[in-house]
Amino acid sequence: MNSRQSSAVEREILRPLWKVHILHHACEAPFVANWMLEELREHGYRVSPGTLYPMLARLSKLGWLRTVQRARGTRGRMAAHYQATELGRQALRDVQARLRELQGEVFRKH
Repeated sequence: MNSRQSSAVEREILRPLWKVHILHHACEAPFVANWMLEELREHGYRVSPGTLYPMLARLSKLGWLRTVQRARGTRGRMAAHYQATELGRQALRDVQARLRELQGEVFRKH
């Protein structure tokens, strides 16, 4: 696949999956944005802070994430931690059900 096609796959198909990844981790435990940035990069997603922060804001606006302030580091600096709301947990459950169904179709042998 050429780089143009790879970019299209990233933008059109994989980028929306970042939100699923974010919700998954937000349901497990609160996280800071910088940690999520590194987590997504570890999975091969090409994500920048300029893309991640608006995405987190959008998920918060939808009521799926909320921010809580927690002390961080030796100096006690405050940092925003993101965690899933009950609406976010329900959204993730809905997506998981659809993904299971899709996986069954996509990986079914013909």
